[in-house]
Amino acid sequence: MTKKRWRVVGVNFDHMHMGDLLREVRDHPDAEIVGICDARPERMSGASSALDIPADKIFTDVQQCLSTTRPDLVILCPATADHASAVEEAAGFGADILVEKPFAASLADADRMIAATRKSGVRLAINWPLAWYPPHVTTKRLIDEGTIGEVIEVHFYDGNRGPLYHLADKVEVSDEEVRRRKPTSWWYKAASGGGSLLDYMGYGATLGTWFMGGRAPLTVTSVVDRPEGLEVDEHSITVCRYATGLSKFETRWGTFTDPWTLQPQPKCGFVVVGTEGTISSYDYEEHIGVQTRAHPEVRNIAVDVLEAPFRRPVEYVLHCKQAGKPIEGPLNADLCRTAQRIIDTAVLSAREGRTLELLP
Repeated sequence: MTKKRWRVVGVNFDHMHMGDLLREVRDHPDAEIVGICDARPERMSGASSALDIPADKIFTDVQQCLSTTRPDLVILCPATADHASAVEEAAGFGADILVEKPFAASLADADRMIAATRKSGVRLAINWPLAWYPPHVTTKRLIDEGTIGEVIEVHFYDGNRGPLYHLADKVEVSDEEVRRRKPTSWWYKAASGGGSLLDYMGYGATLGTWFMGGRAPLTVTSVVDRPEGLEVDEHSITVCRYATGLSKFETRWGTFTDPWTLQPQPKCGFVVVGTEGTISSYDYEEHIGVQTRAHPEVRNIAVDVLEAPFRRPVEYVLHCKQAGKPIEGPLNADLCRTAQRIIDTAVLSAREGRTLELLP
């Protein structure tokens, strides 16, 4: 099979992960950055400097950028509330689309994104960075191999000190700078899709649905904590009732430490319970804890070494393009839609203060 030189564009730098994704493109042997675009040029300066992107590949108008560069893949990193309109705008240019998490600000927006890409006949992938963590990939492999029987519960706790404490490549930001930016940041605006629930619950609900084999809960109960003076929550706890029992998804901005630097307590990650055992799968750790009926004592098992093209989102999506394969796993839009149903129901549950049946 003849390999193609893939043309990739990055549009909108609202989310700091754009720099990380563009670096993946730069490091891919069969891809090149043919353009970056943002209405505010200053937001592209860090990436353009770090990745040596010339001025003629820097745009401030999306239509001009996509019509000029003719990309094979568009990476989108807008604020959550703008995901649907961004996908609708890009889909008509015939390129596959990779959207940085979360999926959308609402189920209605998620459906708009799915409809736009299906109408244009292009792939839609939603990137969840936790989907590439070796502990969680290893956990899914063991689940599929039947190590813990049928999954009946998923327990998730995750977050960080706050979204303003780091930039691309996890570059740290000072407390003083965080305080300065917080009043105007989209992360703390309800209309922009801010808040810890919308930021992090998608991780738990999406990978949880993956671990559950695509099964959805019956009911959802959610409580959020919104500190005085903020429009959005910094802490949420959601309980989902499945046919097999209860699962919990907890999100937190304000952990004691960032998990990529030093795991806080509670640890960030998952505990998966099956009919025949359990697995603890914590972010960034080099082993997972496995407990089975045959071996009740928890055993630490080394995580799998991920191999190309299943190590990172850009190489995976380009592999699917090259091989003509569908997007699968946590990046699959249909699986992500199930998770979005959970998230929308959780938002409504928290607002109304009651348990709700899962939205259709």
